[in-house]
Amino acid sequence: METASAHRQGQLEQINLEGLTPAYIFTKRCFDFTVSLVGLVLLSGVFLIISLVIKLDDPRGKVFYSQTRLGKDGQSFQMWKFRSMVRDADKMVDKLLQKNEVEGAMFKIKDDPRITRVGRFIRKYSLDELPQLYNVLRGDMSLVGPRPPLPREVAKYTNYDRQRLAVIPGVTGLWQVSGRNELDFSEMVALDIRYINHACLSQDIKILFKTVLVVIHPAGAY
Repeated sequence: METASAHRQGQLEQINLEGLTPAYIFTKRCFDFTVSLVGLVLLSGVFLIISLVIKLDDPRGKVFYSQTRLGKDGQSFQMWKFRSMVRDADKMVDKLLQKNEVEGAMFKIKDDPRITRVGRFIRKYSLDELPQLYNVLRGDMSLVGPRPPLPREVAKYTNYDRQRLAVIPGVTGLWQVSGRNELDFSEMVALDIRYINHACLSQDIKILFKTVLVVIHPAGAY
């Protein structure tokens, strides 16, 4: 949290891409591909159970939900999740923006009225994020990295904030294991830049292990 505190005090850490060597990028991609492929196979039963529960809760709704996100260098892609909200939830955003509980270019509400009963459970334990293993397999995302933002969020970014788009976005990252929604946007950006500036595979593995602990004992997830 040292970097986040420095951000609040105006001491902004600038991005340094020297750690993103070809060897690291290649190794990271191989690691992502292997783990996501194995994960999709091993978790196929979990995918089936979650799909059935979502359908039982709302037979007319879709099981999966895709949303346009921006990845490395602002390139758009479709990010996949298990549907955790009511149908047409995106159309309700404008009416809820004034209730946003996260400072900065993000939108989060702790008691979001759009979340379904099943959705509240799978979001608490991050089970709704599992389909993003497919995004990792495709190369749209990495297992670890900054979370991919929405286009409307990036439209509000400063040049400093845009530095977090310098790498492939991740399913999890320092933000998720350092407080998640309890942190504001500036703290998230500071953590993302810290992650990029210390890029290495051992850091990725450490964050993945911490993510498992956060999933088992969720805090700040909604």
